[in-house]
Amino acid sequence: MQRAELAQVTGCNLETIRYYEKIGTMPHPPRTASGYRIYDDGHVYRLRFILRVRELGFAIEQIRGLLQLVDGSTQTCAEVKERTERHLADVRAKIADLRRIEKVLAATAAQCSGDEVPECPLLDALAS
Repeated sequence: MQRAELAQVTGCNLETIRYYEKIGTMPHPPRTASGYRIYDDGHVYRLRFILRVRELGFAIEQIRGLLQLVDGSTQTCAEVKERTERHLADVRAKIADLRRIEKVLAATAAQCSGDEVPECPLLDALAS
């Protein structure tokens, strides 16, 4: 299949596929004699993998690490689990941070009447 079909099959943008090829997370496909790139099921699988782990919040460097395990056929379940648990800890820390931010913003917003007055306690609270 050509790149446009790969994009359609995976729901991925053409430019995103180009980007993943450029940074080396997607292998460059072979070309036909006329120069067309030809993608196969391996490309589909790999792109879906990349897209899924991106959805789960893994950074490009983390994805590279996972792909290196797969590409080198050296992965063990323990290594993948360790990387996943490390990412999960990061996600949980971000959730905790967002909950703290939510509390502060809610308390700050509650201080404001919303009236059309020049003094705004929200600005004072945000500045402190």
